[in-house]
Amino acid sequence: MKIQIYDTTLRDGTQSEGFNLSANDKVRVAQKLDEFGVAFIEGGWPGSNPKDVEFFERARDMQWKNALITAFGSTCRVKGGPEDDANIKALLDSRTPVCTIFGKTWTLHVKEVLQTTNEDNLRIIEQSVAHLKSNGKRVIYDAEHFFDGYKADPSYALETLQAAIRGGAEMVVLCDTNGGTMPWDLQHIISEMKSSITHPFGIHPHNDSEAALVNALTAVREGAIQVQGTINGVGERCGNVNLCSVMANLELKMGYECLPKGNIQHLYDLSHFVAEVANLTPDEHLPFVGKSAFAHKGGVHVAAMRRSATSYQHIEPEKIGNKMRVVVSDLSGRGNLLSKAEEHGVEVEGDEVVGVLNDIKDLESRGFSFEAAEASVAIMLKRQEYGYKPPFELIDFFVNVEHRDKRGIFAEAMVKVRVQGEVLHTAAEGNGPVNAMDNALRKALKGYYPQIEKFHLSDYKVRILDSDHGTEAITRVLIDTRNSNSRWSTVGASANIIEASWRALADSMEYGLMIAH
Repeated sequence: MKIQIYDTTLRDGTQSEGFNLSANDKVRVAQKLDEFGVAFIEGGWPGSNPKDVEFFERARDMQWKNALITAFGSTCRVKGGPEDDANIKALLDSRTPVCTIFGKTWTLHVKEVLQTTNEDNLRIIEQSVAHLKSNGKRVIYDAEHFFDGYKADPSYALETLQAAIRGGAEMVVLCDTNGGTMPWDLQHIISEMKSSITHPFGIHPHNDSEAALVNALTAVREGAIQVQGTINGVGERCGNVNLCSVMANLELKMGYECLPKGNIQHLYDLSHFVAEVANLTPDEHLPFVGKSAFAHKGGVHVAAMRRSATSYQHIEPEKIGNKMRVVVSDLSGRGNLLSKAEEHGVEVEGDEVVGVLNDIKDLESRGFSFEAAEASVAIMLKRQEYGYKPPFELIDFFVNVEHRDKRGIFAEAMVKVRVQGEVLHTAAEGNGPVNAMDNALRKALKGYYPQIEKFHLSDYKVRILDSDHGTEAITRVLIDTRNSNSRWSTVGASANIIEASWRALADSMEYGLMIAH
C-alpha cells in the first residue's frame, strides 16, 4: 500500500523558533525533497511574506519529478465569500496544482476565535473548498484541532469534514494541532470517525506530548493514506512529526511504500542537508538519521556487536544511509578499541590494546573525553603498532604572551622537536598562544612533511571541567582539523590550558600525517 508523504518543512517547519529559510534556501530544500521522492511539498502561505511569493514564482517555472508543489492558506473570512477573499485569491495566484486550506473543527475556535456560528463555519469550509475546486485546483483540507474538536462535540467535528467533502476536497486531514492527543484516544476517535466518514483521510500530528510519531503510525494503521510532517521534526513549539522517522518506520518496519524504490537509503543525507541549509547544527541523537543513532559505547554492547551486528541494532544503518560507530570512553572494553583499530586500519592484537584501554580510562578520570576525539584514540592505537615510528617527538616548548606599546597583545612560541633523528628548534608568532604554537610546529615540520600545509585548524573548543576550582580548574581542549579530504578531532586536558592545547595540537598533526600516507 502507498502512503503519501506530505512535507511542510518550508511552511510549518519555518514556524519553529530558530529555523529560518530564505527563498533560495526554500528552492534548494524543495529540489532535494523532490529528488528524494515525497508526494507533496508545501511551499508556504502565498501573500503572507515576500519570501513565499518569490518561492512560488520560481517554483512554477521549474520541473518537478516526483512532488506536487502545494500552497497553504485558510478558509475565507467570516461574513464573506471566497470570490472576493484576499487569502483565497493569493492561493489561486500561486498557480500551484494543489491548494491546502485549514478550517475550524473545534466549537471553541468557531465561537471565540472566528466569533461566528457553527452553521456559518460549515458554509465557510464548503464554499472555500468548492471555489478552489471550481478554479481547477486539487484541494486538501486540514481539519485544524480535529481531535480536540471531536472530544468537545463529536457530531459537529464530523460535520466539518462532511462540509469539506461536499466542497470537493480530495483528502481530509485530521490535525492534532495542540499535540496533546494520546495514541489510544487518537485510535478510538479515528475508529469512530470511519463509521460515518469513508473519504480518504490523512494525519497531521504535532509533538507537544512526544506522541507525534506513534500517533502518525497509529493513524496509518487505522487507514490514513497521507502523513503531513517536517524533516527532522522542526515546527512551532515542540515541532511536527519527524518525517525521517515516519518514512523509515513505514518502509522498513511496517511494509508500506512511501518513496520511489531504494530512495530511503538517502534519508541520512536528506536530514543533514536540511539542517545545513538552515544553518543549524544537526541533532545527532535523532533516531535513524543522527550520527549517534547507531553509536555503541558500552563495552558489553561492542563485544556482542563484534560477534553479531544485529545484537544491538534494530536495523542495518546502511539502509537509510547511516553507519555504525564505536565510541571510545572509560566505559569501553577491548572490543571498542579493536573495532576502532580496524576502522582506522591499525594493526594491533587484542592484548596490545589493553594498555591503551587502561590509559584511556585513566585519562578520562583526569578530564579527557575521547567520545568526540577519535583521532586521539587512533593515534594511541597506532603507537602500539609494531614498527611504528612517530613522525616527530616533542622535546620542549615555550610560549610567551605580552602586551607591547603600539602593538597590543603579542604571542610568540618556541618548539623543539626531533624529526627523523634531527633536532629542530623553531619560533613563530601568532594572534594567540595556540596559534603561535601551531605556526611554530608547522614551521618545524613542513620541510619534512609538505602535506602539513593542507592541514587547517577548523575549530577550537575549550571547556572548564571543575569550575569550583577557579583558575586551578582542569581545562579540556578539543581541536578539529581538516584537509581537502577528511576532518578529524583530537583532545587534550590539563590544569594548564597551554599544555592541554599542545597535546590536542600534536595529536592532530600526527594523525593527519598518518592518514596522508
